[in-house]
Amino acid sequence: MKYLLLLLLLGGLFFVLGARRARPREPESRTPPPPSAAPKAMLRCAECGVHLPADDALPGKGGVFCSAAHRASFEARDQA
Repeated sequence: MKYLLLLLLLGGLFFVLGARRARPREPESRTPPPPSAAPKAMLRCAECGVHLPADDALPGKGGVFCSAAHRASFEARDQA
């Protein structure tokens, strides 16, 4: 009889400890992530077709270009 009582006591102890571990924790208070930057306008290079941000595009005769070399080759071909 005393072993049955001891077994029930240990079982109850394990049950209580197990229930404490399984209890969901309180959610952590997190700061929301900063808002992302607005999308930039993308332009297509008139020579090779690569898309690039409008800030990086080089204007020229016939459109915008990704590099000075593409602008020069396009304008040279256009004049000939």
